Amino acid sequence: MDGRDLVRSMKAVGSAGTAQGLRTVRAAWRRSRADAAGLPARGPERARVPGPVQEVESEPGGGTLRFTRSELRIRVAVNGAVFWGWDGAEPEPSYALAGRCPEPDTRAVLEPDKDGGWRVVAERVTVVVSRHGAIEVCTPGGVVLRRDLPPRWWEPLGGGPARWMQRSEVAADARFFGLGGRASGPRLRDGAYRLWNTDPGRAFGRGDDPLYLTMPVQLVVADAATHLVFHDTSWDGTVTLREGEEGAGSGHDRSGACEMRIDGGPLRCWVVVGTPARVLLAWASLTGAPALPPAWALGHQHARRGFGSEAEVRRIVAGYHEHGLPLDAVHLDIDHYDEHQVFTVDQERFPKPAVLAEELRRDGIRLVSVVEPAVKAIPGNAVYDGGLVEDAFVRDASGRLVEAVGWPGEVVLPDFTHPRVRQWWGGLHAERIAHGFAGFWHDMNEPTVFAAFGEPTLPRSARHALEGRGGDHREAHNVYGLCMAWAAYEGLRELVPDERPFVFSRSGWAGLQRYGGTWSGNVATGWPGLRASLSLVLGLGLCGVPYSGPDVGGSDGSPSPELYLRWFQLGAYLPLFRTHAGMRAGRREPWEFGPEVLEHARVALVERRRLLPYFVTLAHLARRTGAPYVRPVWWGAPGNRALRDCEDVFLLGDCLLVAPVLDPGLDRRAVQLPRGRWYDTATGRAYQGPGQVLVDAPLSRIPVLARAGAVIPVRGDDGRLELEVWAPVRGRTGGGVVVPDAGEGWEEPEIERYVARWEGSRLVVEREGEDGVHVPSHPVRVRGLDEG
Repeated sequence: MDGRDLVRSMKAVGSAGTAQGLRTVRAAWRRSRADAAGLPARGPERARVPGPVQEVESEPGGGTLRFTRSELRIRVAVNGAVFWGWDGAEPEPSYALAGRCPEPDTRAVLEPDKDGGWRVVAERVTVVVSRHGAIEVCTPGGVVLRRDLPPRWWEPLGGGPARWMQRSEVAADARFFGLGGRASGPRLRDGAYRLWNTDPGRAFGRGDDPLYLTMPVQLVVADAATHLVFHDTSWDGTVTLREGEEGAGSGHDRSGACEMRIDGGPLRCWVVVGTPARVLLAWASLTGAPALPPAWALGHQHARRGFGSEAEVRRIVAGYHEHGLPLDAVHLDIDHYDEHQVFTVDQERFPKPAVLAEELRRDGIRLVSVVEPAVKAIPGNAVYDGGLVEDAFVRDASGRLVEAVGWPGEVVLPDFTHPRVRQWWGGLHAERIAHGFAGFWHDMNEPTVFAAFGEPTLPRSARHALEGRGGDHREAHNVYGLCMAWAAYEGLRELVPDERPFVFSRSGWAGLQRYGGTWSGNVATGWPGLRASLSLVLGLGLCGVPYSGPDVGGSDGSPSPELYLRWFQLGAYLPLFRTHAGMRAGRREPWEFGPEVLEHARVALVERRRLLPYFVTLAHLARRTGAPYVRPVWWGAPGNRALRDCEDVFLLGDCLLVAPVLDPGLDRRAVQLPRGRWYDTATGRAYQGPGQVLVDAPLSRIPVLARAGAVIPVRGDDGRLELEVWAPVRGRTGGGVVVPDAGEGWEEPEIERYVARWEGSRLVVEREGEDGVHVPSHPVRVRGLDEG
């Protein structure tokens, strides 16, 4: 606290209105006092490094190496993932892992290496440990992918968590991706990236960092192989990246570098080596299969802060019907609450939400509710009173409730790191279900509160259960949103057991995909915000969260008709396709931007509806394989450096390549193609990759290309599933898979596999089964024959 805090306090009172402004000032000072009293003074520290190795013990899958001042345990799991932990750190307990960690691979052997070091040799990876604790991750052929230098710790002499630092080197040609939702990505350039889930407090652009959902997951792509590295600690920290440089034939390459500095928690790590597909499959086996959204959640969804009343919702829905625009869900923001109180409804403006929901459902439209963690701290509020009985709310170091300021005023927040609290909170969704809501989006759950100065979150000294281990907000902050999603998902499974829950969350951590997805948060209206939208979706998919999307049009301001349309066209090919705007932003209904935009938006919506069976198939494949719907163009060819550097084109599954228009005034654009023949789905023109081509991108559409030989499930004119087959190159075969699921339940549909091949001058499409080939189960429409 200093003079600047006093100035901020005075500004807060003046800008936010007397009552709320004073609340935020008091909350900020309370937070400062709580941390001053509840956090131990750092004091003198002792620096420590492992020292030389003294003793080695072989164990199934690896072994334990004891150094002078630390010990290292290495174990290779049956799925090929490598775990190592310093200072006795084990894989569990962990909020990232799904259930128990995998069994060790008993074929992996710990054996001596040169110069007094040791190595663990497994089928897909070799891990070499030097006598002083440096760790090299190598391909089976011996190529070094990553070298972690011996770690350093700084231990407070008076006790408490140790800070640690880990420096790593990667190949000169390597590129970094991941670290959660990053607006500057998907490729992460040189710079520092903070690991602390943060509401920036305003609409964000490409230069803003950190954002709402960070996680210590890196995907590193190099010529030799791809590897994923996950440092399993939820504490605050910073990752500093530096891309390498190749010596242009001089032989003086400079390695890429990564430095992690973490404020506490265990120094433990998982590494997976292989192709991108194999890496994400192993990651899903560790952290959990992505939740399968109901089919309607893969359609178009419309939201706005300030719908205001049931009448306004009906007016907007009528507008969609009047203009012939498909619509699958309407989202209500906090303005439908009674005085912003969670799990309530304003009975004056929304007197019969269940009737409204039933009306919408008859038209195939679901009603979705926002849910925020802040609970108004006032007797008589049923959620507050029930939470007191359950002892559900976060307390400070002295045992008092931590009070903060949120939309309802003075609030308290549940401790979702306690199983009992999660069960209680999940059960509260019965009120939402009774009102007809079919899905839920979580907001303000970093958690974010209002404060005149300092961090807009709970005090770092606030106490949390952490599954019975006990700890404070320094450890719980980053997993708070993850645990809230966990509570909702499990609660909905009990309340509506026959339907798949639909939950997506602004914040989270590694493993969020088990419970649902996420969205961009308050992305700024503007062309940089449009580009950041794609970066976030691609980066999150590479961290194992395949279902995400932006607020189409941006959350603030009024987009130009061109910007809105280009954003809308991009959104039509992303997993979560949602138009949304903040309270003071311009409207986001397509007819508000003029007849030309309306017509082109209708085309995009109709195409999204036509591709719904393909999105459903991608959702099932993501659940079974961990592969994201939206993939970078290097997904199938990570060794292609031109593709590794391409950030404005993406693959939608294996079959489609989407080239959104991300800059104003363009009617053509360059597209970097992977290997093979690609058809422009609008014109049928064929292009050959790998290489860069120039394609038309009129205002009416963005370029979408289909891979030659692709078999794509689509919705036919009669509403039934049909197969769209793009002719393979003569002499080659093509194919695709279909998962025919149009429902909301838990059935596991059979994967249908199709092959397309030439028999002389005739293209044949067959379904492959264990008992041979069969006639396709669905009508077939062949395209691209003129170029076949």
